[in-house]
Amino acid sequence: MTDILAPTISSPSAASTAVPQERLILTAIPGPKSLALHARRLKVVPVGVSTTLPVYIDRAHGAIAIDVDGNQFIDLGAGIGVTTIGHTNDAVVAAATEQLQKLTHTLFTITPYESYVRVAEYLAEHTPGDFAKKTVLVNSGAEAVENGVKIARKYTGRNGVAVLEHAYHGRTNLTMAMNFKAAPYATGFGPLAGDVYRAPNSYPFHDGLSGADAAARTIAYLEKTVGAADLACLVVEPIQGEGGFVVPAAGYLPALQAWCTANGVVFIADEIQSGMARTGVYFASEHFGLVPDMVLSAKGIAGGLPLAGVTGRAEIMDSAQPGGLGGTFGGNPVAAAAAAAVFEQIDSHNLLAEATRIEGVLKTGLEALQKKYAVIGDVRGIGAMIAVELVEAGTPKPNAAAVSAIAAYAAQHGVLLLTAGTYGNVLRFLPSLAISNELLEDALGVIGDAFATL
Repeated sequence: MTDILAPTISSPSAASTAVPQERLILTAIPGPKSLALHARRLKVVPVGVSTTLPVYIDRAHGAIAIDVDGNQFIDLGAGIGVTTIGHTNDAVVAAATEQLQKLTHTLFTITPYESYVRVAEYLAEHTPGDFAKKTVLVNSGAEAVENGVKIARKYTGRNGVAVLEHAYHGRTNLTMAMNFKAAPYATGFGPLAGDVYRAPNSYPFHDGLSGADAAARTIAYLEKTVGAADLACLVVEPIQGEGGFVVPAAGYLPALQAWCTANGVVFIADEIQSGMARTGVYFASEHFGLVPDMVLSAKGIAGGLPLAGVTGRAEIMDSAQPGGLGGTFGGNPVAAAAAAAVFEQIDSHNLLAEATRIEGVLKTGLEALQKKYAVIGDVRGIGAMIAVELVEAGTPKPNAAAVSAIAAYAAQHGVLLLTAGTYGNVLRFLPSLAISNELLEDALGVIGDAFATL
């Protein structure tokens, strides 16, 4: 396969020449150097910052991560969807390096700079809708959610916040209250923010409802539980992330948006995991015909640097008074320069098509495994955002033990897998768009071997 992310600078980066795109296991997993680092970590890092796999990564490029022991892993998680265009993408590294040499910080709300404005222009161009839009840049996805809700409350003069079952929005006080699953994100951290209402969602594998019927159920709940007149916003993930890559039934999300519009409720699309070319379009909302009032972006937006955005209708965004939005590091010039490079790479290298290519390989391979193993209850997702839900064979009951076993086997054989789902029974695939078909097939072979051991 040709290098779809060929560098736009004069010569390849050190990472691109030092990280062969192949799987290679040299030691036990974790290896001795990782174990030594983990022993150091346990002395100084709290247990609340837990680690799924104590393998310490030394360097990475494209779709391969190399640990301190020299083991090379096919990375099917991309930092939970962050390195969407590949680890240490040459153009992103070049843009960040150039910006580091020019300006690292001023605080945009004191003395601004061009890269912040450029990212806001890109977001206005690429988020759904042809109306005037404005963007505030912040540091993280959870911070984007907090600001989106804050702005919606200011604009509407209402307090209520509606979310959906199986949603995940972050670990801050407000976002903990918005999550469906309390443990481990909120256990013992209360009191939590109030005026948050959780409505049933569309989950075709389990509820079997049409989009229209699922939407009617959601709307009935909201009208009875909170009432539209007291609701500032409805926050939805077009494809749910931590909840297990739940893809709603056709027509569900447009019906919710129509209800929101009719009742003056701000419709917010949390595209933190599903956005930035992940699903073959810039934002997953496009697959469902949605034009949200506000779009939240983070994770893949800056190629691995911390950045997030809240983009919305200009009249909604301008409802916040001067000084009401911002933060010391929000829209940092280095992260913003990297984000601009990400947008440029997506456009110049047609990376939306790469997400569609990846879907074809992954879904074909996983559906073939589903025919062999009754433990695979559902294969779903769009683009490079694919999941398999594991169940007790012949039932819809969650099978978290099988997920743990598959992920552990894969790690031992050089494939990094993520888990998800309210009940921990979903394997999720978030590879970078730089991954080759050959690496995908290799990883699928390891995963097939893992299922054979169950």
